[in-house]
Amino acid sequence: MTGAIVFVVAIAILFVIITLFKTARVVPQKTAYVVERLGKYNKTLEAGFHILFPFIDRVAYKLTLKEEAIDVIPQVCITADNVSVEVDGILYLRVMDPVKAAYGIANYRFATTQLAMTTMRSEIGKLDLDKTFVERESINGNIVNSVDLASDPWGIKVTRYEIKNITPPMSVREAMEKQMRAEREKRAEIALSEGERQSKINRAEGEKQQNISISEGEKQRRINEAEGRAKEIEAVAIATAKGIREIATAINEPGGQNAVNLRIAEQWITEFGNLAKTNNTMIIPSNMSDIGGTVAALTKVFKETK
Repeated sequence: MTGAIVFVVAIAILFVIITLFKTARVVPQKTAYVVERLGKYNKTLEAGFHILFPFIDRVAYKLTLKEEAIDVIPQVCITADNVSVEVDGILYLRVMDPVKAAYGIANYRFATTQLAMTTMRSEIGKLDLDKTFVERESINGNIVNSVDLASDPWGIKVTRYEIKNITPPMSVREAMEKQMRAEREKRAEIALSEGERQSKINRAEGEKQQNISISEGEKQRRINEAEGRAKEIEAVAIATAKGIREIATAINEPGGQNAVNLRIAEQWITEFGNLAKTNNTMIIPSNMSDIGGTVAALTKVFKETK
């Protein structure tokens, strides 16, 4: 009898525990529980502690509200110029409406991934191979817009899509490598020629500035020499005028006339002696002995000139 009572009590305790487990629910942060009552949607439980009706209510779906990153497997795409490339990427999405995500589609992750893959093939097919490498941002934006529009009935928000790798065939990669090598060599040749051209321009400009400086220096030198000669002539003229004024003053003083006569006689004798030294033939004046008369004649000329 005692054993039967213990068994009944144990069954009752187990029933209570199961009932509590069925009725009490703690929902983590950024998580939503979709509750069904007798197989029909009843409510959505947000973060916190909740009590359900045992054996009537049940949690049918547990959905995360965090942003999810889904890896899109590599796939072969054909470009507009008929080149096969292997493309993969990452899709970022978030559940906005748990009810639509639970009942709108069976597996929203698989559906959005497949939709992103088909849209990516379509976008790659619109571009040539060269443009696929530079139009990644445009491709990503078009994929996000298309997938987000299509997944709106599922309560899904596609936030962004990123292409990870675009891998062309080996033959195409080799051709691209040759093209890039040729382009680099071309840019190097252009840079070298531009450098040489600029160097020649700089040298020509330097020579031009040097010639201008030399001509300016020569011009200034000639100006300075001309100014110096002008000042020299002016100084000589001033000195000559001053000497003449001094001579005139001295002549007008007492005894000045006798000094002039003496000076004229000395100059006449000196020049006559020089003439005799430099010429083999000379004409001797008839009044050579009359030096006083000659001096008197020269003095008369001097007076008339004065």
